[in-house]
Amino acid sequence: MSEFVSVGRIGDFVSGQGKMVTVNGRHVALFRLGDDFYAIDNLCLHKAGPLCEGFIDNDVVTCPWHGWSYEIRTGTLVQDPRVGVSKHDVRVEGELVSVRLTD
Repeated sequence: MSEFVSVGRIGDFVSGQGKMVTVNGRHVALFRLGDDFYAIDNLCLHKAGPLCEGFIDNDVVTCPWHGWSYEIRTGTLVQDPRVGVSKHDVRVEGELVSVRLTD
């Protein structure tokens, strides 16, 4: 498992929106839902659409390209819960937000 990498400050992330961050060269979609932060791979399994730009409804993000939906907290594909994108660890210390890749 990799180390935590700082990706920004709390104020850099808007609640209810996603933002792409890069962690060890990998594109990660970081979502702020209220005071909580979640990180999943940024590329949709269907055609590699940018999940960070997707429509968010509660804790589900829908890919803006073709409508595949993922649970933000787990990375699980809503249409087929047997698959999904990788979920990564997020840590908030003071004002700094950091992500650690889990695979």
